[in-house]
Amino acid sequence: MTPISRSLADSPQQAPTVNEATSEVTRAAGRGGLAIASAKLYFILAGTVHQLALPRLLGLDGYGALASALSLASIVYNPIVSTGIQGVSRAVAAAPAGRERAVLRQSFVVHAAGAALLAAVAFALSPVVAASLGAPHLALSLRVLSVVLLVYGLYAPLIGALNGQRRLVQQAGFDVFSATVRTVGLIAGAVLFARASGSSERGAEGACFGFLGGAVLVLAAAIIVVGVGRRGESGTRWRDHLAFVAPLLLGQTLLNLLFQADLTLLRRFAAEAATHAGLAPTAADPYVGAYRTTQLFSFLPYQLLTAVTFVLFPMLAGARRNADRTQLARYVESGLRIALVVMGAMVCVTAGLPASLLTLGFGAQAANYGAQALTVLALGFGAFAIFGLLTAVLNGLGYERASLGITALAFALVVGAGFGWVRGTELSQALLVRTAVATSTGIALATLLAALLVRRIVGSLVPARVALRVGVALAVALGVARVLPSGRALLAIPEAALVVVTYFAVLLVTRELGRADLELVTRVLKRRA
Repeated sequence: MTPISRSLADSPQQAPTVNEATSEVTRAAGRGGLAIASAKLYFILAGTVHQLALPRLLGLDGYGALASALSLASIVYNPIVSTGIQGVSRAVAAAPAGRERAVLRQSFVVHAAGAALLAAVAFALSPVVAASLGAPHLALSLRVLSVVLLVYGLYAPLIGALNGQRRLVQQAGFDVFSATVRTVGLIAGAVLFARASGSSERGAEGACFGFLGGAVLVLAAAIIVVGVGRRGESGTRWRDHLAFVAPLLLGQTLLNLLFQADLTLLRRFAAEAATHAGLAPTAADPYVGAYRTTQLFSFLPYQLLTAVTFVLFPMLAGARRNADRTQLARYVESGLRIALVVMGAMVCVTAGLPASLLTLGFGAQAANYGAQALTVLALGFGAFAIFGLLTAVLNGLGYERASLGITALAFALVVGAGFGWVRGTELSQALLVRTAVATSTGIALATLLAALLVRRIVGSLVPARVALRVGVALAVALGVARVLPSGRALLAIPEAALVVVTYFAVLLVTRELGRADLELVTRVLKRRA
């Protein structure tokens, strides 16, 4: 018997059928998932604005330098932000009546001390890290971003307090404000420094200074609105708070290491290739910038399917709590089915029309450098979107350590494949393609392992016929994309529409999608309206 079958007794209630489970997951995704997607929409749009603007303002080389610095910094500050919000939210929500502000002060001090320590270490090591990656010209940008780490470490607990107090409207307001000033700061800083110096390298540093200015502005507003609590007896111990946030910090750090592994390795390998060719380290910047543009398209399925994971997680926890393993299996099957269909619809476009999309978004140079890599990376990150859902299933079922272990393994596979397959490649398009192949291979292997583990625990995955039909639809849509004109920005949108229509047409013909799915979507949209 599997671990779940040993721990879950048969429920006396009749479990839902596949259609009923799909209906429930889809309706929940409609209500909860669309609400989450709406809350994130502005953030994504604001991010898209500066991601599209900065390559044009800085050139692909300056954008590559900035992308490298932001990628390295995000490995540290993203976990700090996530841990600060989740940890303080839990602490404030669980605080004894009347002691919420004392709990906030205690939690804020703990997170502020940790952020200050990490920021100091990051500031001191910035030149060393930049030199180790063959990019000494990034040292100043990394030092500026280490101060951003400190500011974010102070800001995140305050947003966590809003969340714990269920002041969600104010939290959403800060999310919008933060996204706005970050985008304005990055663009304004890049423009001012680039114009003053006439150098794209200085423009990248200016963008980091603008980022810092926006972060300080948001922190000041949060202190005024939320405050930092007050002294007093909290009724809790700071050691208990640390015990809760430490695993969160570890998990988020592993996930962000996995997110940024390929770009960081590419930075080093490209610098080595430039040196071997007798070029300056900055010669690597355009290749790093081009690879970053491919990442922006490749990450789309993962970002969209985050909504499904937020919906599926509590449903799995509820089924586990109610000891209903049949219902649990149905939810997993239905959630994965939705994920596969959505993932296929996006990947057939990003993998099928790489040159047209890159030309539309970032220009001909990015397309020339990165089109082949995007085809491979889009497929790999399609698997990564499923990987994210599978690890969410493991977390929802109480297998957090297994989820951490598989994430760590995925990171190790990507790094190992990078050193074994990418390092030593000459500074050319082949370097980007090999990086994409190494990354996609590592992620695909980790996704396969995660799927086998989930199947062993739950006793079920998505039915084979679903995977087969989605695979056929994806292959046909990719075939159609390949015969369309390539690299024409004006045709990118109509071509993408044709490819998506082809994909869904195949799903309809193979009867993977039918009237029941259409009715569910219609009901969801009517309820939202």
